[in-house]
Amino acid sequence: MTGRWTPEAAHAWFKAQPWLVGCNFTPSNAINQLEMWQASTFDLPTIDRELALAASVGMNSVRVYLHDLLWLEDSHGFLDRIDAFLNVADRHRIRTMLVLFDSCWHPEPALGPQPEPRKGVHNSGWVQSPGMPTLQNADEHHRLEDYVRGVVGRFGQDPRVLAWDIWNEPDNGPEVALCDPVALQAKADLVVPLLVDAFGWARDMKPMQPLTSGIWLGDWSAPDLLSPIQRAQTGHSDIISFHNYGIAEDFAQRVKWLKTMGRPLMCTEYMARPAGSTFQAILPVAKEHEVGTFCWGLVKGKTQTHLPWDKWENPNIEGLKERWFHDIFHEDGTPHDENEVEFLRLISELDKIAA
Repeated sequence: MTGRWTPEAAHAWFKAQPWLVGCNFTPSNAINQLEMWQASTFDLPTIDRELALAASVGMNSVRVYLHDLLWLEDSHGFLDRIDAFLNVADRHRIRTMLVLFDSCWHPEPALGPQPEPRKGVHNSGWVQSPGMPTLQNADEHHRLEDYVRGVVGRFGQDPRVLAWDIWNEPDNGPEVALCDPVALQAKADLVVPLLVDAFGWARDMKPMQPLTSGIWLGDWSAPDLLSPIQRAQTGHSDIISFHNYGIAEDFAQRVKWLKTMGRPLMCTEYMARPAGSTFQAILPVAKEHEVGTFCWGLVKGKTQTHLPWDKWENPNIEGLKERWFHDIFHEDGTPHDENEVEFLRLISELDKIAA
């Protein structure tokens, strides 16, 4: 098995990249990963139009979620659709971080037609990968290995792919905003060995891109404060990634803690306006400390992530009129906040001039 990159190799790779400014991308007409990628609902024209919006504000990267069930259903067709997506992104000079697994939201995903959004509810149809039945059944883990090896094997030498995010928030669960410690710990105990295996499967394919898995909970000020799953994430990552929806001071503190690990940093989720995590607050700090950034969301759509997390349990119809939580554009391309969009263009352009 090919080993983890050395810190020197990771820094050399990172220095060869532009400052990474991007978003987590799901097209507005998809409620989740399955609807985005299934053959019957894969919509390349919408993807093209919306990635053009990302490029228009200076974004050079996107983070995109895959799903293991798509490999099980039709591996060849799935790979072809990923290839088509990468072609479109590349035309917009956008590179793609592909996310292989995800522990957030609904624990029992199913192929086929996906549910309609629940009115007023944030991310009402997002699904975990693998689902809990597969996670709990070791006899099914061989197909997860086939999936990782198949996808990384196909695109591991593809310059259109920026990086591999092995597992999104592996210690999360169906009630993202509640984060029940007991339930999350029980799930984490199942995930840790599979997470480590998944890193190994991906490395076996000798990808030219770095591997990572972002931490998001707790106090990271000392190694002994990390949970077992966080130690597995950071200990196997080539590039250290993290999520942060706090204010600029909190972001800067977490960057300081993580820099002690001696590796480049990417914040693969941020931007929650009412919480104080805004482009204007976070991006200058990220730029100063050379941290790659991926905000949550691009175009308001079926995920309804313009609504806050706490509306998962309490539908908030009136919240549709409030300041958006995530996302940048309406479906017609109109910005939610013109000043915000101009700031994105300015800071991205300034970085190009400095380079």
